[in-house]
Amino acid sequence: MSLRIYLTGRVLVEESGTVLLDERRLLGRQGRLAFAYLVGEHLRAVSRDELAEELWLGAVPPSWERSLSALISKLRALLASAGIPDVALAGSFGHYQLLLPTDVWIDVEAASEATDRAESALRGDKPREAWGWAQVAYQISRRPFMMGEEGPWVTLKRSELRDVLVRAHECLSEPGIWSTEPAYAVKHAKEAVAIEPFRETSYQLLMWAHAAVGNRAEALRVYEHCRSLLSEELGVPPSPQTEAVYLDILRS
Repeated sequence: MSLRIYLTGRVLVEESGTVLLDERRLLGRQGRLAFAYLVGEHLRAVSRDELAEELWLGAVPPSWERSLSALISKLRALLASAGIPDVALAGSFGHYQLLLPTDVWIDVEAASEATDRAESALRGDKPREAWGWAQVAYQISRRPFMMGEEGPWVTLKRSELRDVLVRAHECLSEPGIWSTEPAYAVKHAKEAVAIEPFRETSYQLLMWAHAAVGNRAEALRVYEHCRSLLSEELGVPPSPQTEAVYLDILRS
């Protein structure tokens, strides 16, 4: 089994089911954040200035270079002492990069890839395959990311995970997946709407899901809620696609 790194929930590193490093050993808040940042950006070299801005959130102290160097040295020693295979924290020309094995599994990357695969499977009319990938994306993206932390990078990553979660909910509410159990489609479509209340594709799926369980009136109420929200908040009507779903249900 390849090396697995989790940034959602508790930050930890494991191999073959054995935890090699968890956040309790990651040198406090800054060590935890530095490690997560370098994992999340492992495909490129990160400048010292960039890393310092994230660690000190714009209030970089005068002695930041010495403090950052000390933190990186401790983190490098910690990674070595934890026995994590084929991982190196390289530094050169004012940049750092966490060098990971090519087959490393990182939860946030796995969630994004699983959502892409689920959507591709749905387009290919492979609902069982889509369900499996969507479940992977859903289970990862619903976990909290870097609890207790704030900052531009953390905010960006949370936004990316929220988008993955909405897409996973939409995949799990697709009629092709839950044609025999549409109640699950209602559940996931409702959660997608709650996360992104202006995303019309989620309303369309929720309308179809209610109709599938025989609740045509609720499907029409969902449309009316969507129409009112878009009109009052954005000053726009529903899209032609949403209108088409509404008319299909209305005529059924």
